[in-house]
Amino acid sequence: MGLFKRKDSKNSIQSDRDEQDSFASANSARTSSASLKSPGYKGTGLPASIPEISIAKPPDPALDPAAYLRSIHAIRDRCTLVYEKAKRNQLNHFEVDLSKFPATASYIVSMVKRDYAPDYESIPPHGRWQHFDIGGRPRINQLLQSWPSTIDAQERTRRLIDLFVISVLLDAGAGTTWSYKSKESGKVFSRSEGLAVATLEMFKTGLFSSDPTEPCQVDGAGLKKITVDVLAKGMQHSETNQLAGIEGRAGLLMRLSEALNNQDFFGVDARPGNLLDYLLSHPSTLASSVPIVPITTLWTVLMDGLSTIWPPSRTQIDGLSIGDAWPCSDMPQSPPAQPWESIVPFHKLTQWLCYSIMVPMSRLMKIHFAGSELLTGLPEYRNGGLLIDMGLLTLKDDDLQRGIAAYKENAQIKGQPNMEVVPLFSADDDVVVEWRAVTVGFLDDLLDEVNSQLGLRGEEELTLAQMLEAGSWKGGREIAEVSRPNTKEPPIMIRSDGTVF
Repeated sequence: MGLFKRKDSKNSIQSDRDEQDSFASANSARTSSASLKSPGYKGTGLPASIPEISIAKPPDPALDPAAYLRSIHAIRDRCTLVYEKAKRNQLNHFEVDLSKFPATASYIVSMVKRDYAPDYESIPPHGRWQHFDIGGRPRINQLLQSWPSTIDAQERTRRLIDLFVISVLLDAGAGTTWSYKSKESGKVFSRSEGLAVATLEMFKTGLFSSDPTEPCQVDGAGLKKITVDVLAKGMQHSETNQLAGIEGRAGLLMRLSEALNNQDFFGVDARPGNLLDYLLSHPSTLASSVPIVPITTLWTVLMDGLSTIWPPSRTQIDGLSIGDAWPCSDMPQSPPAQPWESIVPFHKLTQWLCYSIMVPMSRLMKIHFAGSELLTGLPEYRNGGLLIDMGLLTLKDDDLQRGIAAYKENAQIKGQPNMEVVPLFSADDDVVVEWRAVTVGFLDDLLDEVNSQLGLRGEEELTLAQMLEAGSWKGGREIAEVSRPNTKEPPIMIRSDGTVF
């Protein structure tokens, strides 16, 4: 049963205490650094019984705060501190109406039932694969079928990792006006699916490969061809069809070309897909009936291997860039606070990478990722927008007026949205950081409530990745389309640099 459903209508002090105890217990279970066993991707033929393996503990923040803030454990740990304030309605920028929690879960349940009932096991985990299949065309399966049978499963997986890494890095919010016309079908796609189709078609032409005999790969030398103009052409970006943050996206790929020179992770040919070989040969990988890889090993590859691609202006601790992590005014302020204690990490694109590349590794190589429950719900505008559109969160008036003023100022710029006015903030604004942190916390508890309302128990329960795919992300998009039909934009807009949303 969901957390808030247990709370009685009298809002008694004892009920609040019970709620806090329940939250602490649930959160401890999710973030325990002891042996963890994650549910395998359903429908992939994985054995029912997977041995438990030990998951590495997070670094001690008192000794190495930068390493701690970059760890997968820190995301839920730090967001929890903000979420606890949200449940007491003590946030700095949002009012919280917990009476809307059951209805928010019910809305997610309605999405899940509409598209998957009664076969909930068929819900795929959240990942980039589904976005490529927009319009009912199984583009990834068709891509796999187009390759000669002499290409083994390991190389096929490498190629999909190549594609998915590029696609995820280009998957920050596209803006409300951009679209892409497929060169293969002539159909027009927008938003995340448009970015996926555009990336796939560029991939197939060899835009990211240095080997003219093998276009379907990504390598460091091939990425050196990428410029803002080259990417703009591939994405059909123009004055009348502007893709938000085109410079930031191109910059990520340019910096990725250098990051891939790390031969330990990406091999001598500097391909993202070579991380598969690193994982399979890593000492922490257990050779059972299927390969079992700790999620922390994959996380280290992505965080350390790709650390240099993030813009240098990001939050830094002791001169080390932390990535998608930001100061938040909700964090404990009791002196003598250390600089790291004010920071909340999200690492949204790194988590999106994990979710996305785990899918081909699981489907093609039957790899099982132990401890994958350490991944959180994605703190982006579809999941977060759902909470606002359902009334669970309401932006406080001073911030609302500040955001509206910023939107109107931005609307004077050619090509920027100028209808269906919503508040606008930059990614580092305290409003956005608070919103994202609370989103992570609510998604955990919404999962409990959704499973309760669906009547699912034990092995039948949806995983967080399944709820994100079938419910909260999709629900956030659909309620935005109803609430703002002209633009379909989220209830809060983010001034995107192409590297966060």
